[in-house]
Amino acid sequence: MHPVVARVQERLRRIEQEPFHATIGDLVAAAARRDPDRLAIVFFERGQQLTYAGLDRAAGRAANALRALGVRRGSRVAVMLPNRIEYPVAWLALARLGATMIPVNNGYTPREIAYALTDAEAGFAIVDGTCLPTFLAAPERPAGLSDDRIVAVGPSPVAGTRDWGALMAAARDGFTPDEPVCGDDPVSIQYTSGTTGLPKGCLLPQSYWLVLCRSASARTVSPVRRLLVQNLFFYMNAQFLLLTALNIGATLYMAERPSATRFIGWIKELGANWCVFPEVVLKQPGAFDDNRTQLMEVAMAAFSRDGHRELERRFAVRGREIFGMTEVGPGTFMPFEVEDMVGSGSIGAPSLFRRARICDPEGREVATGDSGELQIAGPSMLRLYVNKPEATAASFDGEWFRTGDLARRDERGFYYIVGRIKDMIRRAGENIAAVEIESVVRQLPGVVDAAVTSVPDDTRGEEVRITIERAPEGADDRALLRTVIAHCEANLARFKIPRYYAFADTLPRTASNKLAKHRIVPAGGDARAGTFDRVDGIWRP
Repeated sequence: MHPVVARVQERLRRIEQEPFHATIGDLVAAAARRDPDRLAIVFFERGQQLTYAGLDRAAGRAANALRALGVRRGSRVAVMLPNRIEYPVAWLALARLGATMIPVNNGYTPREIAYALTDAEAGFAIVDGTCLPTFLAAPERPAGLSDDRIVAVGPSPVAGTRDWGALMAAARDGFTPDEPVCGDDPVSIQYTSGTTGLPKGCLLPQSYWLVLCRSASARTVSPVRRLLVQNLFFYMNAQFLLLTALNIGATLYMAERPSATRFIGWIKELGANWCVFPEVVLKQPGAFDDNRTQLMEVAMAAFSRDGHRELERRFAVRGREIFGMTEVGPGTFMPFEVEDMVGSGSIGAPSLFRRARICDPEGREVATGDSGELQIAGPSMLRLYVNKPEATAASFDGEWFRTGDLARRDERGFYYIVGRIKDMIRRAGENIAAVEIESVVRQLPGVVDAAVTSVPDDTRGEEVRITIERAPEGADDRALLRTVIAHCEANLARFKIPRYYAFADTLPRTASNKLAKHRIVPAGGDARAGTFDRVDGIWRP
C-alpha cells in the first residue's frame, strides 16, 4: 500500500471509533450551540441566508408547522422546490419529525412526477408556486395526497392547497418530537436512474447522511470555511455538504442553478475555498487572477487526466478524485496528502466506513491489476429500493453492493474505473437510464423499437443518441422525427431528451434477439454521422 494512504487509513479507522451525533437533528442543534452566529447557508443569488442558530430555529418551527398539518414519524413527504432557503429548512424539519423526504426533480414532467409520488407513496407535498401547475397536472397521485396536504411555497393561485408562510407564522419555536427519532429512521427516498427503466427510489436512513458528512469532513485537511455548491438541492451533494459545513464550522454558499460560465466568477466573488469542480468549467477562458483565488481544496469526479493537471496548474489548488453513488454514499477518495497521483486517473482508496473489492461475474475477487466489478461494503448504505425487492436483491452480493462499474486495483491499493456494466449515459453529471427513454419512445405508433446509446461530447461528457426502428409503411423520417421529439419533450425531463436521432429499417440484434447496441455505430466511427442534431437543428452528414 502507498505509505501515505496507509497513514490516512489509520487516521480514518480512529475517526470511525469516535462518538458522533445520533441523528441529523442532533448535529444541527450541536452546531447551533457551538457557533450560533456563524452563517450556515447562503443562497447568494436570492439574498436568503440563515445562521447556525437561525437554521436550527427555523427547522424546529417548520417541524411544528408540518406536525400541525399531520406529518408524523414515518410520513413520506414529496418536496419539489428550486434552490431557496425553504428547501434545507423543510428537509431538516422532516428529519426532526422522523419523516421521509422524497426530493422531486423540478424539471420533471407530469408523467415523471406521477411515478415518483405513487412509487414512494407520498402522503404530503411541499411544492414551489412556480412548480405547482406541473405538479398538479400529474395524471396520478396517491389517494391520500389530497390538495389540502400540498403546501405551496411562494405565491400560488391554486385554491385548496396550504400556504407555507401561513403555516410557519402560526407555528411556535422549540420543537420536541412526539416519539424518539433515531439514526435508523428513513429520512430520504432519493431517486436514481438504473437499468430497469424508471428511476429507483433509494431508501436512505439518517445515519447514511451522517456517514457522508463524517467522510467529507475527514477528507478535508485545510481550514475550509466557505463551501461553494452549484448543485440543485434535490441532489445528494447539496444535502450532505450542508451537514458537512455545520460539522466543520463552515458556511455553504448555494447558487440558484448550475452555470459553467459563472462558476469561476462565483469562486472569486464569494472567496470560496472548497468546491466540487466541474471539468467543463475548464473550457472557460483563463484570466490573470485564476491562480489567486482563495481555493484550498477541490473535489472532482470523473475528471480526465489532462484536466486534473490543468486544474491544479491554472488555479494553484489541490484537486482530488472522489467516487460515490446514491446507494453507497462515499465509496473511495484520493487523499489530499497524496501528491504523486495527480493526473493518474485513480479514484483513490476506500473512504471512511467503507471497504472495496473487485470481483468477476461469479463473485470471486480478481487478482491485483485485473478488471472486474467494483463492489462496496460498509454500514449505513442503501436500505432497499422502494417497491423493488428483486432489484434490491440483485444489487447485493451478501453485504457487498454491486456498483455496476468496471474497475481495477493497482499494487499500492489505488482503484481505477475502466468502464461501466450498466447501460447508462452520463450527461453533464446526470445519470440517464437508456431503457427509460427507449420505453417512452416505444409508446409511439410508427416506432417498432428504439435503442439509446451515448455520444462523446467535449462539453457535457456524453450526449444521448436514439436510433429508431421505424414501422414499415409508416410516416417519413422527418414527420416521425417531429413526433418523437414532441413526445420526448412532453414525457421526459429536459436533460433526458436525446440530442441525436437516427432511423433504421431494423436494429442489430444478437442470436437471442437482444439489441446489439455495440453494432449500431461501428468501432471508431462518428456516433453523430447520419443523425439529426436537435440542438443545432441540422442533419449531420
